Amino acid sequence: MLNLERLRTLDALARHGSVSGAAEGLHITTSAVSQQMSKLEREIGQQLLAKNGRGVRLTDAGRLLAEHAARILSQVELAQSDLEAQRGKVVGELRLAAFPTAARGLFPSALSALRAEHPALRVRSCELEPETGIAGVIRGDLDLAVVLDWYNKPMALPEGLVKAHILDDPADVALPAGHRLADRDEVDLTEFAEDEWITWGEGEFCHEWLMFTLRSKGIEPLLGHRAPETHTQLALVAAGLGVCIAPLLGRHPMPSAVVTVPLKQRVRRHVYVVWRADADRRPSIRAAVRALREAGENVS
Repeated sequence: MLNLERLRTLDALARHGSVSGAAEGLHITTSAVSQQMSKLEREIGQQLLAKNGRGVRLTDAGRLLAEHAARILSQVELAQSDLEAQRGKVVGELRLAAFPTAARGLFPSALSALRAEHPALRVRSCELEPETGIAGVIRGDLDLAVVLDWYNKPMALPEGLVKAHILDDPADVALPAGHRLADRDEVDLTEFAEDEWITWGEGEFCHEWLMFTLRSKGIEPLLGHRAPETHTQLALVAAGLGVCIAPLLGRHPMPSAVVTVPLKQRVRRHVYVVWRADADRRPSIRAAVRALREAGENVS
């Protein structure tokens, strides 16, 4: 009889590609991963791991069993979902992630509502960028992730995931109060061709969106400063060091030395929550989606 926890360890090794990655994803030690794999090898009488430089790789037998393990664990997830649905109770543990402004703008309201309505549900949350959050859901490290894309740059949703819309998040340009365009009712991106931009970190989805959007307008961006946090960006704007895109979600309180002006293009981010299709019937998933939607309705 194959041990489910050892199959889970093998599945994590296959998904993460390393013992340390599997240990982090499973929240156990690397020694525990190695012990589980040794026991699994003894149970089936075949070698599952082989040395690969300073790391390890799956053998042919390891890859074959890992494919079966992924299907077995998916069926277990479906069984758990069905049992939860039959009970109709919101219980157990739920692991959520959101990109920073959504964590700031949605989680306080949504998670406090979940705690009040479903005291038997234990919620664990963290901040992750959208791509990392989606990867965590696919791997099974997370149950839900709040992610985003932009009106002109959608993010492809991997197979096996389900999504629900939370809100459309309008974005303005944030300017120093003394900026030449600060008193305008609306502005065009082309009017900032000579301004320095304060943007997100290199490789982040929102940074790539800004570069794509400005270049599509014929603007080669002047990059002054990078900061992943909206409030850090706004503090740099307040100091007169550049301009930035300021979505509504999570940007308050605004520094007094910053003015926001709407764009003629009416720029918006689409904010949604994703989860695995095989967990679709879990009452805890549905309760969390409902709470996030209600929190989104109150964003202003």
